[in-house]
Amino acid sequence: MTSSDVSISDTYTGDLSESPQPQRRTLGTASIVKLSVGPMDNNVYVITSTATGDQLIIDAANDADRILDLVDAVPGTPRLIFTTHRHFDHWQALEAVAAKLGVPTAAGRFDAEELPVTPDRLVEDGDTIEVGDLTFDAIHLVGHTPGSIALALTDGDVVHLFTGDCLFPGGIGKTWEPGDFEKLLDDVETKVFARYPDSTVVYPGHGKDTTLGAERPSVAEWRDRGW
Repeated sequence: MTSSDVSISDTYTGDLSESPQPQRRTLGTASIVKLSVGPMDNNVYVITSTATGDQLIIDAANDADRILDLVDAVPGTPRLIFTTHRHFDHWQALEAVAAKLGVPTAAGRFDAEELPVTPDRLVEDGDTIEVGDLTFDAIHLVGHTPGSIALALTDGDVVHLFTGDCLFPGGIGKTWEPGDFEKLLDDVETKVFARYPDSTVVYPGHGKDTTLGAERPSVAEWRDRGW
């Protein structure tokens, strides 16, 4: 496949389950293109500054050729590849994509050692990542992995939050060790729900998008059920 073969839908629903076609959401300051790759339906995001054309790629998860074809098809210049966390399904194409594009990589400090490419930048809670004129706020969320990082992009009055596997429609990400569920839910409550408004759009590492407003009424239920 070549970039000319890549068809991007400008009807954005955030639901790629019915079609492998990537979708583009156009904001005031940026565009977000969402692609699903691999057997675990991982989401890859290409965020492009409207003003400068600089691009951030979030999670080079799988299917390197498809990611590269998509990047070729989206006008702009890749500047950084960010990996949300250390689980293998989120970085299987990282080495190939980074080598082909020749751009630096970034990831959370406490997950970096598990990645196949040593990050050029280690990200911590409260850091900002600047790509062109876009600023992404880094939010460290502990529990799914030790070093998961969510990124928040504010566009006008709306926040766009890329959560990796820490927050999905219907609940938080999976945890394994005793106490990790409580850690993750505490972090998501204090650093996400308490900080951002209901209009915040959530872009997870797998599956459909959601909003904080849609999920907020269920947070107490998640704590009660324990997952």
